[in-house]
Amino acid sequence: MKRYLSLSVIARVVASALLFWALARHQYGYFVLLRWVVSGVSVYCGYLSYTLKRIPWAWVFGFSALLFNPIALVRIDRQTWAYLDIATGIILLISIFFIRESIQTKGESNV
Repeated sequence: MKRYLSLSVIARVVASALLFWALARHQYGYFVLLRWVVSGVSVYCGYLSYTLKRIPWAWVFGFSALLFNPIALVRIDRQTWAYLDIATGIILLISIFFIRESIQTKGESNV
Protein backbone atom coordinates (compact mmCIF):
# COMPACT_ATOMS: atom_id res chain seq x y z
CA MET A 1 0.00 0.00 0.00
CA LYS A 2 1.46 3.32 -1.04
CA ARG A 3 0.97 6.40 1.10
CA TYR A 4 0.40 9.69 -0.59
CA LEU A 5 0.37 13.17 0.85
CA SER A 6 -3.22 14.27 1.20
CA LEU A 7 -4.57 17.75 0.62
CA SER A 8 -4.90 18.41 4.33
CA VAL A 9 -1.29 17.40 5.05
CA ILE A 10 0.08 19.65 2.31
CA ALA A 11 -2.17 22.51 3.41
CA ARG A 12 -1.03 22.22 7.05
CA VAL A 13 2.65 22.17 6.06
CA VAL A 14 2.19 25.25 3.86
CA ALA A 15 0.20 27.08 6.55
CA SER A 16 2.84 26.22 9.17
CA ALA A 17 5.62 27.51 6.92
CA LEU A 18 3.70 30.75 6.39
CA LEU A 19 3.18 31.10 10.14
CA PHE A 20 6.87 30.61 10.91
CA TRP A 21 7.83 33.01 8.13
CA ALA A 22 5.48 35.61 9.63
CA LEU A 23 8.08 36.24 12.35
CA ALA A 24 10.06 38.35 9.86
CA ARG A 25 9.04 41.85 8.81
CA HIS A 26 6.47 41.87 6.02
CA GLN A 27 3.98 44.22 4.46
CA TYR A 28 0.41 44.21 5.69
CA GLY A 29 -0.75 42.23 2.64
CA TYR A 30 1.25 39.20 3.78
CA PHE A 31 -0.64 39.09 7.07
CA VAL A 32 -3.97 39.36 5.26
CA LEU A 33 -2.95 36.38 3.10
CA LEU A 34 -1.77 34.54 6.23
CA ARG A 35 -5.16 35.03 7.89
CA TRP A 36 -7.01 33.69 4.84
CA VAL A 37 -4.75 30.64 4.49
CA VAL A 38 -4.64 29.68 8.19
CA SER A 39 -8.36 30.26 8.62
CA GLY A 40 -9.21 28.18 5.54
CA VAL A 41 -6.90 25.34 6.52
CA SER A 42 -8.29 25.39 10.07
CA VAL A 43 -11.89 25.23 8.87
CA TYR A 44 -11.11 22.34 6.52
CA CYS A 45 -9.13 20.41 9.15
CA GLY A 46 -11.81 21.11 11.75
CA TYR A 47 -14.39 19.58 9.43
CA LEU A 48 -12.08 16.65 8.74
CA SER A 49 -11.51 16.13 12.47
CA TYR A 50 -15.23 16.21 13.15
CA THR A 51 -15.95 13.61 10.46
CA LEU A 52 -13.20 11.38 11.88
CA LYS A 53 -14.75 11.74 15.37
CA ARG A 54 -11.69 13.56 16.75
CA ILE A 55 -13.73 16.18 18.57
CA PRO A 56 -10.91 17.76 20.67
CA TRP A 57 -8.96 18.43 17.47
CA ALA A 58 -12.10 19.92 15.90
CA TRP A 59 -12.27 22.39 18.82
CA VAL A 60 -8.58 23.27 18.40
CA PHE A 61 -9.03 23.94 14.69
CA GLY A 62 -12.23 25.88 15.36
CA PHE A 63 -10.45 28.15 17.82
CA SER A 64 -7.62 28.65 15.34
CA ALA A 65 -10.11 29.54 12.60
CA LEU A 66 -11.76 32.11 14.86
CA LEU A 67 -8.45 33.61 15.94
CA PHE A 68 -7.08 33.98 12.40
CA ASN A 69 -10.35 34.78 10.63
CA PRO A 70 -9.94 37.59 8.08
CA ILE A 71 -13.46 39.00 8.47
CA ALA A 72 -13.72 39.93 12.16
CA LEU A 73 -10.13 40.84 12.96
CA VAL A 74 -8.67 40.09 16.37
CA ARG A 75 -6.42 42.98 17.40
CA ILE A 76 -3.37 41.79 19.35
CA ASP A 77 0.08 43.35 19.68
CA ARG A 78 2.91 42.12 17.45
CA GLN A 79 4.79 40.22 20.18
CA THR A 80 1.72 38.22 21.18
CA TRP A 81 1.01 37.42 17.52
CA ALA A 82 4.55 36.05 17.23
CA TYR A 83 3.87 33.59 20.06
CA LEU A 84 0.49 32.66 18.57
CA ASP A 85 2.05 32.14 15.13
CA ILE A 86 4.66 29.77 16.55
CA ALA A 87 2.15 27.87 18.68
CA THR A 88 -0.34 27.53 15.83
CA GLY A 89 2.38 26.41 13.41
CA ILE A 90 3.53 23.71 15.84
CA ILE A 91 -0.05 22.57 16.47
CA LEU A 92 -0.70 22.29 12.74
CA LEU A 93 2.43 20.18 12.29
CA ILE A 94 1.62 17.92 15.25
CA SER A 95 -1.93 17.40 13.99
CA ILE A 96 -0.55 15.76 10.84
CA PHE A 97 0.22 12.65 12.90
CA PHE A 98 -3.25 12.49 14.46
CA ILE A 99 -5.64 13.64 11.72
CA ARG A 100 -5.30 11.93 8.35
CA GLU A 101 -7.58 11.66 5.35
CA SER A 102 -8.03 8.22 3.91
CA ILE A 103 -6.82 8.11 0.33
CA GLN A 104 -7.84 5.29 -1.94
CA THR A 105 -6.03 4.55 -5.15
CA LYS A 106 -7.64 2.88 -8.16
CA GLY A 107 -6.69 -0.67 -7.19
CA GLU A 108 -7.79 -0.51 -3.55
CA SER A 109 -11.20 -1.31 -2.15
CA ASN A 110 -12.80 -0.48 1.15
CA VAL A 111 -13.55 -4.12 2.00
